[in-house]
Amino acid sequence: MQFTPILIILSLALPAHAGAVSPDAERAHLAQLASELASLESLIDEAERHADPDARIRFQYLWLRQDLDRVKQGIREHLQAPRAEPRQVPPLRGDYRR
Repeated sequence: MQFTPILIILSLALPAHAGAVSPDAERAHLAQLASELASLESLIDEAERHADPDARIRFQYLWLRQDLDRVKQGIREHLQAPRAEPRQVPPLRGDYRR
């Protein structure tokens, strides 16, 4: 079974809490998650700088950045204008090896 880095990040960043429902707390956690995702950019840049350009199978940093941008955009859209109905979201690539 293959787990993507995004799923791991999301599962660690938003732990389930028992108790009362609080839209303000949810918004605060989503805003924090968006901030944490933005901070990953420097780690991704650093990893890419250390990547072996001659490797047979290379990690696709552009694809990872695109998926993270989609996640951040989804969070921003929710924080700016929550919607009552679900909407279609483009699928994440999820596989970063070529």
